[in-house]
Amino acid sequence: MSLRSRVLVAGVLGGVLLTAGCATFTDQPPPESWRPQEQLTPQGGPEPQVPGEGQGGEPGGGRAERPTEIPPPDGCTDYDPAVIGTCMDTITAVAALPGDGRDPTALVGERRTGRILRVKMGSDPQLVATVPVDGSTDGGLTGLALSPTYAEDQLIFAYVTTATDNRVVRIAPGDVPKPIITGIPRGATNNRGALALDRRGALLLATGDAGNVNLAGDLKSLAGKVLRFDAAGQPAQGNPTPGSLVMASGLHAPGGVCAPFDGSSTWVTDRTATQDVLYRLEPGKPLTTPAWTWPDRPGVAGCAATASGVVTVMSTAGNAQMLPIAQDGSFSGKPQISLEKDEGFGRLGGMDAVNEQVAVVGTVNKEGGTPVSSDDRAVVIVPPTSGGGNGPD
Repeated sequence: MSLRSRVLVAGVLGGVLLTAGCATFTDQPPPESWRPQEQLTPQGGPEPQVPGEGQGGEPGGGRAERPTEIPPPDGCTDYDPAVIGTCMDTITAVAALPGDGRDPTALVGERRTGRILRVKMGSDPQLVATVPVDGSTDGGLTGLALSPTYAEDQLIFAYVTTATDNRVVRIAPGDVPKPIITGIPRGATNNRGALALDRRGALLLATGDAGNVNLAGDLKSLAGKVLRFDAAGQPAQGNPTPGSLVMASGLHAPGGVCAPFDGSSTWVTDRTATQDVLYRLEPGKPLTTPAWTWPDRPGVAGCAATASGVVTVMSTAGNAQMLPIAQDGSFSGKPQISLEKDEGFGRLGGMDAVNEQVAVVGTVNKEGGTPVSSDDRAVVIVPPTSGGGNGPD
């Protein structure tokens, strides 16, 4: 494993991108313990740093030479300094906690168990809550997001599959999960969804078509849609149709939904019968014309974005692909690919941004991949920061 490749892909995001039933809780970090998020510009901001990097192996102590070879995992111990959580199961959902990126922390969701865990470098994953789920299909716990006002209310939202439907639940410290949006169709396939913040005070949910392609275009159904709602599960102010949750229709098997920190756009990944796609959401309009397509179907999953580019991670190909946005709003060139083969972490699922520079992803190697002893893992990554690459178009 090369030193240069690891430094490029593990640690932080670079300048172009990044930017219900019983529950068990552990203590959440109080807001006053967080470090303030610095406002980053192309000319300034804290220097990206891989967790564990620094003088004497301490984070924040300056950049140090990294080993040219990283020892393989030993049980649940993973020696890669980009890994901040180990020995979990199928991390399809990630919600990054606020921070300046020097000590990344996130909540991750296990698809099949419904467990939500807090991961941080130097600590074992801590159980925050368990949401009852039905993971017998491709559903389960597939979406996770913090409240838009998490510093005040500590609320967590999860998208889950039950025996009867797909739904959104809200989880408050010391309380059981409470359903706030129910009745989203479930089927034998395409139950997965993705949750994210729209960065304008609301939550976004991408839902699958439950195996019925006709539901994606049926405006009376919540399947195959991008929904926008508030913390009570009600349609958010500013939706295209007042009183309606629906922002856009036409999805089939979404893997990720994301917005840059300025809230200027919304992106959603989807897997169709013939290709994987990335859409730029236009509120009130059906999702019919992709902004990018992958005919080789690498398994588009989570995404993260800024006004300058979009990064997606792949659950089949096991890599990350960065698409820079040109001045005219189109994508220029082919994706720049990283985290491939021995330089990566295998299959990738959920993804969320800590801030403009840092993102956390989860691996899904226990679902059709080749897991190592420390899988599944939560990993801090730095996708590519400029065009180039050699991906398909």
